[in-house]
Amino acid sequence: MTTAYDVPPGLLIERLKDRLQKEGKIKPPEWAPFARTGVHTEKAPTQGDWWYRRVAAVLRKVYIRGPIGTTRLAAEFGGRRDDGSAPYHPRRGSRSIAREAMQQLESLGFLAKADKKGRVISAQGRKLLDSVSHEILKELAAANPQLAKYVGGH
Repeated sequence: MTTAYDVPPGLLIERLKDRLQKEGKIKPPEWAPFARTGVHTEKAPTQGDWWYRRVAAVLRKVYIRGPIGTTRLAAEFGGRRDDGSAPYHPRRGSRSIAREAMQQLESLGFLAKADKKGRVISAQGRKLLDSVSHEILKELAAANPQLAKYVGGH
């Protein structure tokens, strides 16, 4: 069975983003065009669909690392702050973005709360990620016959 571990993360996140955007159930918050993604960034994202990409990335992160809470997720999306000649120190991303993304995914039934440990992927969310992963692996196997042995029984 194909899982999210078997395909490149960039392809998986882009395909998930397209599917979530097409379904129309996820809407960016009204503050999304103006929000920076963390204290380590100087400007808001320039991509118009950045919210859908972030929600897809959050869904994948919860699948891979769950149970996970907003603080740990913010750290996953953090980066290095440019303080000129001062040494590098890691900075967290926005907890508000992580929280809002997880709430939207939870309202769709893709995530569920774990008992005081954050959120975990639900059966519906796992099914979505595994089916998208399988589609990607089938396309990769069509391009590269050596991967065909991994596509198997679906």
